[in-house]
Amino acid sequence: MTVMKTSMRNFLAHKGRMALSAIAVLLSVAFVCGTLVFTDTMSTTFDKLFAATSSDVTVSAKGASDSGETTADNGKPPVMPASVLAEVRKAQGVKAAEGAVFSTSVTVVDADKDNLSPSSGAPTIVGSWNANEARTMKITAGAAPRGAGQIMVDADTADKHDLKLGDEIGVISTIGTHKTKISGIADFTVTNPGAAIFYVDTKTAQQTLVGESDVYTNVNVTAAAGVSDAQLKKNVTAELGGGFQVKTAKETADANQKDVEGFMNVMKYAMLGFAGIAFLVGIFLIINTFSMLVAQRTREIGLMRAIGSSRKQVNRSVLAEALLLGVVGSVLGVGAGVGLAVGLMKLMGQIGMELSTDDLTVAWTTPVVGLVLGVIVTVLAAYLPARRAGKISPMAALRDAGAPADAKAGWIRAAIGTVLTGTGGLALYLAAEADKAKDGSMWLGLGIVLSLIGFVVIGPLLAGAVVRVLGAVLLRMFGPVGRMAERNALRNPRRTGATGAALMIGLALVACLSVVGSSMVASATDQLDKTVGTDFIIQSDRGQLITPQAVKAAKSAPDVERVTEYKLGKADFTTPDGKTLKDTSITAADPSYATDLRTETVAGKLPDAYKPDSMSVHEKFAEDHGITLGSKIKVAFRDGSTADLTVRAITSSDVVIDAGAMYTSIATMAKYVPADKMPLDALVFASAKEGQQDAAYKSLKSALHDYPQYIVRDQTDYKDALKDQIGQLLNMIYGLLALAIIVAILGVVNTLALSVVERTREIGLMRAIGLSRRQLRRMIRMESVVIALFGALLGLGLGMGWGATAQQLLALEGLGVLDIPWPTIIGVFIGSAFVGLFAALIPAFRAGRMNVLNAIATE
Repeated sequence: MTVMKTSMRNFLAHKGRMALSAIAVLLSVAFVCGTLVFTDTMSTTFDKLFAATSSDVTVSAKGASDSGETTADNGKPPVMPASVLAEVRKAQGVKAAEGAVFSTSVTVVDADKDNLSPSSGAPTIVGSWNANEARTMKITAGAAPRGAGQIMVDADTADKHDLKLGDEIGVISTIGTHKTKISGIADFTVTNPGAAIFYVDTKTAQQTLVGESDVYTNVNVTAAAGVSDAQLKKNVTAELGGGFQVKTAKETADANQKDVEGFMNVMKYAMLGFAGIAFLVGIFLIINTFSMLVAQRTREIGLMRAIGSSRKQVNRSVLAEALLLGVVGSVLGVGAGVGLAVGLMKLMGQIGMELSTDDLTVAWTTPVVGLVLGVIVTVLAAYLPARRAGKISPMAALRDAGAPADAKAGWIRAAIGTVLTGTGGLALYLAAEADKAKDGSMWLGLGIVLSLIGFVVIGPLLAGAVVRVLGAVLLRMFGPVGRMAERNALRNPRRTGATGAALMIGLALVACLSVVGSSMVASATDQLDKTVGTDFIIQSDRGQLITPQAVKAAKSAPDVERVTEYKLGKADFTTPDGKTLKDTSITAADPSYATDLRTETVAGKLPDAYKPDSMSVHEKFAEDHGITLGSKIKVAFRDGSTADLTVRAITSSDVVIDAGAMYTSIATMAKYVPADKMPLDALVFASAKEGQQDAAYKSLKSALHDYPQYIVRDQTDYKDALKDQIGQLLNMIYGLLALAIIVAILGVVNTLALSVVERTREIGLMRAIGLSRRQLRRMIRMESVVIALFGALLGLGLGMGWGATAQQLLALEGLGVLDIPWPTIIGVFIGSAFVGLFAALIPAFRAGRMNVLNAIATE
């Protein structure tokens, strides 16, 4: 009880000094709890949506995915004859059944041909209005669509794009462009997670999305009273026989949930990973805080020992303070986490994914995880300072405050740090020298962990050398004030090392990812320059296949010399070794593609693969199945007949663009696949006439003006798009790493604040002999800048080493260019100096306001 009273009094006496450590715990716990609440809420939202939109039993066409949204190679959704509806209605236990048609392979535009698809990446769905949809949609304006010229839009999409009744809407599918006017606006009775949904009548949906009458993509079946979904499924299956997918409401909902589960898990564990980094940085802050508090209370603890307190009691007293800090920070962090989750939901709403706070889900495990994690991490971080406090002898009560450094412990620490760093460096070397990326990645992970721990352990040893160099370069010009700032940073290398290490972790990850991202862009750009011989690439960024009408328009563009079509198909391969490979990808292209993409071959010539009944395979496939030039492969085309194709070329597997592709000509595929089953083009390539690149670029854009779903890019555009994609990903990661950097900044602030308290008497004496307030503040600011730059140098150097090693592994996959983004690295280093200045503002202000006489009188 006495230990707890002492701990409580010390905690309350130093609550200001504990505040920043508590904020670090709060932020880390908030990030963990916010992530869990946010992802649980997303799961709840989708669960409710899928449960509400699923009919008791759904019959889908053969070839549809588990969630029923697959689009065939011809750009149309798989369909079944309308006669299925009559057969379903005959099944026992059916109360009602209705046919429906829907597709996600569509683009919807307004009168100005601006795309109405969600910017969040959620799907655009066009379907028939039916009773099943009416269960989850309420018409709030106008009326349901009737006739070919009418369409109804969901309220969220209407609000976002300022759509009103009577506005013109264009539905673009494989069949063509269908023009309509808005007849109604419907609101969701459940939360819409961001999809854009448009409804037309059933007949219009059949003609617009499929191009056929009397077909459905699915049949929605309602069970009669007392009939379970499982029994209804059994009855419907018995009535229909084989050739259809029949699922209960639960099975449909589970399949839909599975589609989004992967994305949510990636998001969840990525965010938890960054929360773990923040916790790791927070550990340094807590260790520093308690180390400095223990050092400042050396005489006090010595007196406690002198009047009878045991080592265990002193140890428990410090750990009890840490326990209080962990509990307070974690409790506040759990509450802040719920607020963070709500903020993330609002942010998602801004980019198009609507999540209602009505679905806010706080599982009982979330606060428990936050509290347990926060408390355990805090107590573990305080263990070493607590152990050090327990070793303080009663004789310390007779000395000045401040425990002498343990020279033996310093040498042991240096030895361990050197071994860890050297072992980590060796692992990174082995990763860079690996022959296979899979083997190298294991060495890379080990090298990152060991080198990071090694730098943390050896940090105090590095602090002395690095700070002296920084002092010589940056501080000596400020005269005595600069030298005092340098000596203050060197006074306690362990403290400086721990403070710099907190900043080092975040910046090391930033530097590593910057090098990897920049190298990926540079490598892909290099590959494009070396291998792509075409001027323009035409494609849909939303995965829509390219219609024959659009291809014809591209071919009619003036100043265009040739247009190359590129189709992706599926087939069952029977190789010479007798193995049958189901649903293997095969790429069909015009013979000019051999010129448009200069793919390296290890045997034969790629143009020969485009001869009749010929094909190419890639090197690894050939090795695995004993294939050589002249080998025959039996290819059973999907929706077509079987062909015996001769291998005329074997391409290198060490490529980035079209890696693993196996080519044949469009003419060969057309020989075995009916015209109405031929895959549409996934991409189209175009080359300008000699010296007419600019004119051809403009004419292609003009020719495809009526096809806004497709984008024309020249090679510069394509490189910029690639750079933007990687840049957006990196910016998102940097944003998440910002939490760790914020915690590190709090560490610098805390270190300086406690250091000022520790040096109160010294500061008073310096002021008494003539040091001005401005000089004092400058000294503290420069000390902070040096500590921040020390952490930045370690972090950036370590991160560039990681990134360079990772790039060596990427080189095994064809990304062979190492590119160090020096502007980013230099910008981060300079930014670290400003971080140091910012962190010193409050400690420097407080030091400058000290009363000189009171400071001198401080013990």
